[in-house]
Amino acid sequence: MKINLKYGSEIIGINVPENTDLLKITEPEFDISEQDFKTGFKKLLNPDHQDLSDIAVVVSDKTRLCDYPLYLPWLLDVLKENGAGKENITFYIAYGTHPFQSETESLKSYGDTFRKYKFVHHDCDNISLFKDLGKTKRGTPMLVRKDVLDSSLIITFGAISHHYFAGFGGGRKLLFPGLAEKRAVYFNHSMFLNFKEKKLEPGCQPGNLNGNPVAEDIKEINDKLPAYLSIHGILNSKGKVCKFIFGNDYSDFLKACDVHDHFFKSKQQKQYDMVIASSGGYPKDINFIQAHKSIHHSAAFVKDGGSLIILTECRDGIGTNTFLPLFTEGTWDKMFDKLAVKYEGNGGTALAMKAKTERIHIYMHTDLDNETCQLIGAKKIIQTQINALISNHKGTIAAIENASMLVK
Repeated sequence: MKINLKYGSEIIGINVPENTDLLKITEPEFDISEQDFKTGFKKLLNPDHQDLSDIAVVVSDKTRLCDYPLYLPWLLDVLKENGAGKENITFYIAYGTHPFQSETESLKSYGDTFRKYKFVHHDCDNISLFKDLGKTKRGTPMLVRKDVLDSSLIITFGAISHHYFAGFGGGRKLLFPGLAEKRAVYFNHSMFLNFKEKKLEPGCQPGNLNGNPVAEDIKEINDKLPAYLSIHGILNSKGKVCKFIFGNDYSDFLKACDVHDHFFKSKQQKQYDMVIASSGGYPKDINFIQAHKSIHHSAAFVKDGGSLIILTECRDGIGTNTFLPLFTEGTWDKMFDKLAVKYEGNGGTALAMKAKTERIHIYMHTDLDNETCQLIGAKKIIQTQINALISNHKGTIAAIENASMLVK
């Protein structure tokens, strides 16, 4: 039996045994029209009770797109119909701690709207940008862009996704950590780690918001922010928006999460001796930090001591400078000790990867070099080696076409 798996912008055909379980998402049906979108947003907007003089529209970066070239003009049409001029609207790219996009990448991500309107590239390092809203009960500094918080109207527009330790991405994460100060983001993300017991917090799982310290901390920050409107996109496996959910409070975000869960949480809960998976192609495998989410998801389907074969291009390398140095510490305890002194971005990702490589064998078909793969505990393989591993395998086996979207 042949399956086709995405690798960057390519498709790679892999032969697997006939008894391979194919683990797939439930594909959402397309249910969007321009009229319905505009009607839904108009009801949400309620211009008679909202000041449209200074509108902040918060969008995701290139790693979490939401068909912006098609739908941002619809959003703008409604705003213009209700009296907002071009000078009243600013778009903010919610990078969080991600690197900036180039002009070419931004034009591809947002279409002609990027040429015509003001776009602000969020800079998490510029401390002068932020308003201090105090600290959460867990101690996270609530530092979010003051120009956005002081806007007359805030609109978040992005896709809902599972997040491997914050529960869900999109929605409230566009404001924090999307528009937050770097050390505040790191403080929040460090709650993925239990420094006292030197283990990963068990509640920090994709799709879980309750008993998840990272998610609960973000919720507390969300409650301190001004009221805002949200447009939540539900994607299909090709990264295209199939449904929109409009909202103006946290319950609407939870509704969107439930809808996303319905399509992307696996009905199959068993584990296998071998899993072969794709991150889902570009941009899900643009760099290792993004690709790790798919490794994390697919590894959950692998038995202790089993094997994961993951196709993940990583054309932009690792995606951060703070990830690889942690692996030079060598042991789990030493990595934890270093992060306890000073938590760096993606420290939790590094420990999560180490936890997986100590539990299972991970083989990567990737553009990353051999030395990098070895350092993080994986083995780089080419397609002929994939075929050999599969043909010689005797145990249970499953395949995942889009591991970035399917969670256990």
